Amino acid sequence: MKQQQNKPKTMPIDIRAPRSTLRAGRAVTLLILCFLLGMGYLSYVLITESPMYMAKSGKTTYGVVYDRTGDVLFDGTKPLTDYPSGQFADVGNFIGDTSGQMTNTLVAKNLTALANYSFTAGIHGTASLQTTLSHSANQAAYKALGSKNGTIIACNWKTGELLVCVSKPCVDIAKGYADIASMPNGSLLCKAFYPMVPGSTQKVSTLIAAYETLGVKTVNDIEYSCEGSWLNANGQRIKCHRSEGHGHQTLAEAFANSCNPFFAQLVQSEQLPLTSIIEVYQRMGYSVNKSAAENYSLDGISIAPASTVLTDDTDFDTQWGCLGQGETLVSPYQLMLWQTAVANGTGTAILPYAVEACTSAEGKMVQVGKTTRTPQLFSVSAAKAVQEVMIANAENHYYVSLPDYNCGVKSGTAQVTDNGREYENSLLVGFCLDETCPVAFCILIEERTSKDISTAQVAKALLNALSAAE
Repeated sequence: MKQQQNKPKTMPIDIRAPRSTLRAGRAVTLLILCFLLGMGYLSYVLITESPMYMAKSGKTTYGVVYDRTGDVLFDGTKPLTDYPSGQFADVGNFIGDTSGQMTNTLVAKNLTALANYSFTAGIHGTASLQTTLSHSANQAAYKALGSKNGTIIACNWKTGELLVCVSKPCVDIAKGYADIASMPNGSLLCKAFYPMVPGSTQKVSTLIAAYETLGVKTVNDIEYSCEGSWLNANGQRIKCHRSEGHGHQTLAEAFANSCNPFFAQLVQSEQLPLTSIIEVYQRMGYSVNKSAAENYSLDGISIAPASTVLTDDTDFDTQWGCLGQGETLVSPYQLMLWQTAVANGTGTAILPYAVEACTSAEGKMVQVGKTTRTPQLFSVSAAKAVQEVMIANAENHYYVSLPDYNCGVKSGTAQVTDNGREYENSLLVGFCLDETCPVAFCILIEERTSKDISTAQVAKALLNALSAAE
């Protein structure tokens, strides 16, 4: 037999592409993908932002902003001087205009929605924003301030609808900015959204922290004496606004009297650890000792969070900070926001909104305003306890000023130093529980003296106007 010869094995042919070619292919694929994504994003921006760019180019106009009844608050389709004198004098700093002089305003933050241009239909129709504001109530609040500067902000604590937002000095957008160099400080911003010294309105937050930490009964049973001033553990003196003092007081009495020595003793007490105050403050939205805190936003308008520095409960600066002075700063918006959580008795605030609906240049209306709650800021028990204290304060001390309303209030006097100049601002925060006027509010009168209108008188004018408007 013939022996079979073993044939040499043949190696398989490697038909794969070189690695360098594979890498190049993947790179090309990635580049194509990035190009397509970029084109998609560019198309999205072109479609969504083209109305704003068209309006800025002068090829089209902006639309109209209305109050809750259809009254005009801004009109970008014709000269504002066509309207009656003073039509926009009360809302200029909040509503704004398209001039670019004021950037943190309702119009500036919603330019795209107001542009009278559609990418698909071109120049077509008039865009508009329907707001929750009551123009008549804003005008009444503006008038109530008289010659004084300040701010007034109010919302429906059930729904979050922003009803009033007045800031003085206010720009009358119909008159323009020819005299911008001579305008008083604060003319180009809405003071309701910027942090300021809260004075004794801060005692609401400190009281909430005490209720959260110690419980309602324990806090309500606390009593301290005020002899006109008090020396803390560091030998530093906390003065009362009443030189002869208030004598022996319960918590409710000290709250109504806005007694600094009482609340300073509460902050220093071993019962109420500073760490607990800080924890509650942070939950409420404060930046404490430069900790992170989220900004608020109202239809695009940016609002900085409250802030304070608390390092030692035996030290003057920390105690003073818990009383609304020192380095404590809070915006009127946030003071009002907390009042919604007290008024509804849940400890959960209702976030305000001003834009109820948007109508595009094509005539399509979209409902955008809705009731939105914050996370739990403080407990139900704390909310109800603070509500009771504030109502008692109104019943016992504001029955002449606010006789027709079921209210809770807390006043405050803020000592301010501005460029070496010292003065006092007067504040009032509170809520109305009436079914026909469910309102939370904050009122600030700058450089108020005893001869000027009081915050309580302004509150009465505000609630009267809102009751009539509803």
